[in-house]
Amino acid sequence: MAALALTVVPVAGGATLDTTAVAAAAGGDTAPCGPGRFLYVFNGDASPHTVTIATPGTVSGVAIADVTVAVAAGMTAAIPLSNMFRGATGRAAITYDGVTSVKVGAFELGT
Repeated sequence: MAALALTVVPVAGGATLDTTAVAAAAGGDTAPCGPGRFLYVFNGDASPHTVTIATPGTVSGVAIADVTVAVAAGMTAAIPLSNMFRGATGRAAITYDGVTSVKVGAFELGT
């Protein structure tokens, strides 16, 4: 899995997320979790794609289901990376059903 670098987005400024986003890795990506952090996904493909974020935790011994987000063709998604996605490495594990024309980035809202 490729490790996505965290980019701080200034709240008062006009940051363009597309310029920082990179091609989604075929084997998946990891990203840092925490308050104010999110995964940006741009699907430039002609087909929809599904992003899956692993949820390594349990509640009363029952595994929490992984989160899946469908991103329509030509659309974007901002998926919060809360601490519930934090794996053993301290990062979220992210996979994609396809990576053709898919760009992603890990962002944090700044001040």
